[in-house]
Amino acid sequence: MHADEVDIDEALVRRLVGEQFPAWAGLPVERVDSAGTSNAMYRLGADMVVRLPRLSGSVEDVEREHRWLRGLAAALPVPVPAPLGMGDPGDGYPYPWSVFRWLDGETPVAGRPLAEPALFAKDMAEFITALREVDPTGAPAAYRSDPLASRDTATREAVAGLRGVVDVDAVTAVWDAALRAAPWQGPGVWVHGDLQPGNVLVHEGRLGAVIDFECMGTADPAVDLIAAWYLMDAEARPVFRTALGPAVDDDMWARGQGWALTIALMELSYYQETNPVMADTARCVIGRLTGLAD
Repeated sequence: MHADEVDIDEALVRRLVGEQFPAWAGLPVERVDSAGTSNAMYRLGADMVVRLPRLSGSVEDVEREHRWLRGLAAALPVPVPAPLGMGDPGDGYPYPWSVFRWLDGETPVAGRPLAEPALFAKDMAEFITALREVDPTGAPAAYRSDPLASRDTATREAVAGLRGVVDVDAVTAVWDAALRAAPWQGPGVWVHGDLQPGNVLVHEGRLGAVIDFECMGTADPAVDLIAAWYLMDAEARPVFRTALGPAVDDDMWARGQGWALTIALMELSYYQETNPVMADTARCVIGRLTGLAD
């Protein structure tokens, strides 16, 4: 997917684990089939997973997750990854890496209905509300902590590059509406920062766990509203918004639409040839936002 990503395979993972965590040496190692773009994952034994950054840009996220996830877990209504160990560079692999507790569940597929869409929407609202209420003292800025307007030039460039792939007029109308919304004036709150299909686990149609917190930190709470278009159809979105309460006013909802759109446009532009799952998800999100699909 990336020109500068590190080569990672099962043999490397076995060597790293064997050298740095001898108590786990000899456990089966199996690649996890994932559309994730920043990390490679390998199941270790029955109840652990090894997560290794593909790129140097993800290195700081390793320490961030180990620093904050344990505290956040106690405040959240669904399981999140439990850090079990942090590995060091070695055997030709240049970055720190992690071992987490394995969490069961399935990742949803964008555009494919969930068994319990309304209940899932309420579950997601409960998770986001609980996360927002965590004390942000000392928390890092989220990956997407800049004002939405700061992405204007890059977003319009992405739209221009996708002419013939997306409905340029419809997409531009959604983006312009998002930029007209009043910006967030309050202090940053805790956000996950990347609530899309590959980062949640579903069990019997309900939210079972939330994973991959590398984008977490403080930001405009509208950032986590991307879940409405990445994870929900037209039936579930109103339930989600209502469950979040009056704090989600029209301006915040519009900014959430803008965040979902700019992220999806960037993903479609970058991954349309290299990651079909990410590209299909982005197309689904753009279609939902422009009213062309749901």
